[in-house]
Amino acid sequence: MLNRFAPLVPLALVTLLFGCASHTPVVEQAPQQQAKSSVTAQSSVRYQEPLFLEETATEKELATFADGKSYQLPVLADSILERGMSLIGTRYRFGGTSEAGFDCSGFIGYLFREEAGMNLPRSTREMINVDAPLVSRNNLKPGDLLFFATNGRRGRVSHAGIYLGDDQFIHSSSRKSGGVRVDSLGDSYWSKTFIEAKRALAMAPTVVTARK
Repeated sequence: MLNRFAPLVPLALVTLLFGCASHTPVVEQAPQQQAKSSVTAQSSVRYQEPLFLEETATEKELATFADGKSYQLPVLADSILERGMSLIGTRYRFGGTSEAGFDCSGFIGYLFREEAGMNLPRSTREMINVDAPLVSRNNLKPGDLLFFATNGRRGRVSHAGIYLGDDQFIHSSSRKSGGVRVDSLGDSYWSKTFIEAKRALAMAPTVVTARK
């Protein structure tokens, strides 16, 4: 659907800042003040081991999850990804949640808030625990959230991005790699560190006025 979002960008080293990717583990410190969330997240204690293909979402299950309401997922995904692509090159900023600079979860939260009216949890460790349908890697759709363990601790989420389509995703990577960029999920590094995906847009409000 979103093949126009398919430019590949070479992979560079990335730095773990506020739960974002890094080849070398770095201690993460979440900011003291977190954005208020309308999405209920479980405690990070809940996330113990990666949940791969045990429960993946089908169209019927997603409809049931959304109580049969039309949440226009493709339209919201288009809006989110178009806005995200317009921000490519925006600098990485520790704890950043605005166009002045983003960290990985701040970038996702900004797009979902601005384009889908959703307030996601502030950190990747909370975001991975939102009560949204799990999606298998072979069933990914544009707008799905992708989670990675990039700090050398297997199963420990430390980075996140948004799936674009054609095996690519957009994320706020690091200062060294240029901030907001597109990478390939098929790259050996990202494929190896991938944990799971969730369809957070299934929880979007029934009526959303997307920004033009």
